[in-house]
Amino acid sequence: MAKNRNLPQHQRQIEEFFSDNVYMGMPMVHTTDGFRVPWDKSRIVAMLNKETQLAETMFDIPAISELTAERLADEVERRFRLTKPRFVSGPMVREVTNNLLLEWSHEVPEFGIYRNLLTRVGVPIYDAYQIDTGNGFESKENANLQPNPETVHKKKADRLSKEQYLLLMDPKLAKSHTDGDIHIHTLEYFGTRPFCQDWDLRYFLYYGLIPDGQGFRSSVAGPAMQPEVAVLHSVKVLAAGQTNFSGGQGFMYYTMFLAPFLRGLSYKRIKQLAQMMFYELTQTYVTRGGQLVFSNIQLPMGVPKIWRDVPVVKQGKVGPETYGDYEPEVQMFFRAITEVSLEGDSWGKPFNFPKNENYVSPEFFKSEYDDLWMLVHEAVGKFGSPYFDNMLPAYRGYGNGISCYQCCAYQFSNTPETDPKFNEKLWFEDGQHFSMGGWQVVSLNMPRLAYQANGDYDKLLDLAKDKMRLAMGVYAAKRRWMDKAIESNMVPFATQTPRDPRTGKRAPPAVDFNELVNVIGVVGINEMVQYFTGNQLHESEDSIRLAVRLLLDMEKFRKGLEMRSGKQVMLARTPAESTAQTFAVKDLVSPTYKNYARKMVKGDTSTIQSLVKKRDAPVYYSNGTHAYVGAKISLGKKIDIEHKFFPILSGGNIFHAWVGESASDPEALYKLTQRICRNSQIGYFSYTKDLTVCSSCQSTGTGMLDACPKCGSTSVRHWSRITGYYTDVTGWNEGKRQELRDRYRVSI
Repeated sequence: MAKNRNLPQHQRQIEEFFSDNVYMGMPMVHTTDGFRVPWDKSRIVAMLNKETQLAETMFDIPAISELTAERLADEVERRFRLTKPRFVSGPMVREVTNNLLLEWSHEVPEFGIYRNLLTRVGVPIYDAYQIDTGNGFESKENANLQPNPETVHKKKADRLSKEQYLLLMDPKLAKSHTDGDIHIHTLEYFGTRPFCQDWDLRYFLYYGLIPDGQGFRSSVAGPAMQPEVAVLHSVKVLAAGQTNFSGGQGFMYYTMFLAPFLRGLSYKRIKQLAQMMFYELTQTYVTRGGQLVFSNIQLPMGVPKIWRDVPVVKQGKVGPETYGDYEPEVQMFFRAITEVSLEGDSWGKPFNFPKNENYVSPEFFKSEYDDLWMLVHEAVGKFGSPYFDNMLPAYRGYGNGISCYQCCAYQFSNTPETDPKFNEKLWFEDGQHFSMGGWQVVSLNMPRLAYQANGDYDKLLDLAKDKMRLAMGVYAAKRRWMDKAIESNMVPFATQTPRDPRTGKRAPPAVDFNELVNVIGVVGINEMVQYFTGNQLHESEDSIRLAVRLLLDMEKFRKGLEMRSGKQVMLARTPAESTAQTFAVKDLVSPTYKNYARKMVKGDTSTIQSLVKKRDAPVYYSNGTHAYVGAKISLGKKIDIEHKFFPILSGGNIFHAWVGESASDPEALYKLTQRICRNSQIGYFSYTKDLTVCSSCQSTGTGMLDACPKCGSTSVRHWSRITGYYTDVTGWNEGKRQELRDRYRVSI
């Protein structure tokens, strides 16, 4: 011990500890709730018996038998006797049990499922700290999330939830997601929420507003009687919807459904209502972890033909007026919303929400509406923020039903041919209404399919079909989870059935979950054809033909999946805000695919070795069916390439025009819009302008500038469209920032 006296005190204590006799008995156990209890292997048996009961619910296999549980506990005890620890933690006992199950799973696969059921979920303290400090991939997975305490809490909860759902999913599906064959979007909400929803505002104009869906934890409002209340209710519906859905929330025919409340109002007051709507949605900074309401509104500038004779819903009543009686009010409200959008907020920057979906149809694409369209294109020239929902192509089904684009570019429709209750919903009979949205989105890593097929088209198609089947498995798993959530009334706003005060009857549920669509997304079509043919989409007609051929075959297979499952399935371009980066990184670090991916992935692949530890890297695949963003081609050629895919992707697509100059001419933009709508099959498109917002003088300028053109300050922030919405670039992941730098901008 004399030698130990020369050591520092903490080291001396350690040496003295190790000089004691080794403990020979069974260890004491520190439980997770802070108690120290004697070793008792029956606790392991009880844990196994209790927690593996989930196997029957989640995997249709029986829980572990009593005899097997006892044998497992005996072996765990034997291993601790061999190592002779003084103390062990409860989590360590669990992990040794899990490790034993993992060993045995090589002989008996069911043990692997039992192991998943017993696994703890969570993160190392270091990873949690990275989230606290705004670092790490999770911090920039969604650019709509802003740095605040709510975001930190959400991202930690997201990490735990994602682990849970992968562990409780068919291992084949979970492995496909973690390996990067497919991507399950909004995995953190997989078992608790559907994806996105396009609401029928008439439901709330008739029944009133119950924000919590039940009325016991919030106040209940009757039907709006005043225009201000109607507008505020519309905002609160979208905010409440985000508590029950993981994706965007929107309204179809927004200007038309609110028009009956505007009769007799001055234009000044109508514009004030429009301004109130914008500010309410962009200052309600509380949804899903402290973010703005991800919202969009479809904006017809008049009353579409199909609605002209339909009775209005207003102040809790149906009729006797029809929507056709309110054409002037629809036009005024459209003008007011567009003018407020053009003016921007107090700093002069655009409102990033709601997304204005300008409804283009033959009725309103005439000379008498030119002044309104010019106003829209003034907003395009200034900010680039409006979107165009083009109903002119035949596949959009104009005149035969209703159709809209929602969220980041998903297309939803309803027709008399597809819905036997279409007319009842149109006329709001007994509260029947439209309910359109997305159930779940699963994206496919298309470049990887090309690497695996290695030039064999039949193999490429077979691989695509296999991944589409996996997506169907994901949807079925979500259905099992969500059925339980719905039974337990865990989605109360969507499942609300308010009582009709006039008849005493219960309303139909706000959302019909059977009408929600399962979306199969494609990411990296450009890189897929590049590997397969040697040319990108903009470089060869053969590349375009290959993409069209494969998507047509996938669409044909989709119809078969839909018919066999009885569920709606759509093929779409997905936002892939982080997925395009995730797929690229996973292929670059894969021993199997890295040599292929290095030649295909876009962005900066010079630091490939660091990608293993840093997923937030400046690399990406082209999204959906888009041509490479850096391709130096004319806008006309880009249109000619990408418009071919719109009729095939039944679930939606978007065309981006990256606009470069400081001030585009509204008249030239309007003429271009007319050409796109009338001469192409593009159903949804936008013009994107990059913006610079000054922190010093709080002014907004065009372009990505290093200094403010007004005051010269270098304290500036850049804004642009990330996938389907405008936001501050500082929140983007590195892959999207690299894409922003690569974009080839055109002059109009």
